[in-house]
This record gives sequence, C-alpha cells and structure tokens, in this order.
Amino acid sequence: MADSRSDLAANAARERLKQAMIRLADGDSAALEEIYQSTRVKLFGICLRILGDTKEAEDALQDVYINLWQKADRYDPERASPISWLATFARNRAIDRLRTGKVRGGAVPVEEALPLPDNTPLADALMVDAERSAQIHICIQGLDERTREHIRSAFFDGFTYAELAARADVPLGTMKSWIRRGLQKLRVCLEASEAS
Repeated sequence: MADSRSDLAANAARERLKQAMIRLADGDSAALEEIYQSTRVKLFGICLRILGDTKEAEDALQDVYINLWQKADRYDPERASPISWLATFARNRAIDRLRTGKVRGGAVPVEEALPLPDNTPLADALMVDAERSAQIHICIQGLDERTREHIRSAFFDGFTYAELAARADVPLGTMKSWIRRGLQKLRVCLEASEAS
C-alpha cells in the first residue's frame, strides 16, 4: 500500500511538472518558478557531477533556467518525460561550459560526461502498474463503506490509526482491527485477481 501511495504521489508530481512545462511554453512566467522548485535539486546534482565545482554548477543551473524560459516551446510531452528532457538540457549546458574551457579545476573531462540514464518506466511497466492500481481500487470498492473510508484515510490521506480512532470515537484497538481485517480482505481480493 505504501508503494501505491508513493507511486500515486510520483505520478501526480510528474503530471504537475508536465503541465507546468506546457504552461511555460504558452508564456506563463509563473510556471517557471514551479518548475524551478520541483527540479532544481536534481538538475544542480547533474551540473555538479559534470563540472565538479559548486560555483560552476550554480552558474550552469542558472543558464539552464534562462535557456528553458527562452526555449520552453521546444518541449514535446509526447516524446519525453519533463524531468528526462530537463536533465538532458542540464547535462548539455554543463558540457557546453566544459567545452568553452572556462571552467575551474575539478571538472570531469568532456568524454566522461556520459549520457544520463532515463529512469522513466517502460510502457509495459506503466501498463502493469495501471492495471494493478485499477484492481486495487476495484477491491477497495468491494469493502464496506466504513472500512473503505478508514483505509483510504490511513493510506492515501496519511492519517494515523490514533487520529482515525479519535475521529470515529472508538478505541485505538478497534480501529486497528477494522483496518487489519479490511487489509486482509483486500489481499484476498488482489490475490484472486492475479490468479485469474
């Protein structure tokens, strides 16, 4: 369940970034701040790995966002995930700085600035995840309303068992039992769907 929750959060973050990239391409300057906040750490890491100097990496990162503002319309959401496109953008900007020869010591040789792996899941993995997610929701719908709401609150909304017990005005042990029994029913449902 925790994996499903983190997968949902990751998918939501990717979608927000994709939408921000599209808005930026349409001229929405506020989208640049959103993109910066969600990508700066990763892109700085890429620049730092290649350039080997914090100041140089900061300068390269600034160039990345300036160029992004100017070239956002080149992003095609059908061809690449936003973070893959931005990572390539950052890598190329850092390599450009290496090629100019104006970089301080500590940078790697240009030949060592290898392409970054694309961690975007393959299409078949995305399909399996989507099917699994759909089956989880089908199985959750099969639970009684009370159990369904408590499980959703605990695993999708982040409420603790103690908070749920207080909200439902029941002892903590009762809440734990309700959720445990609900999770057992979910497991049976999911195992049955995988067996068929």
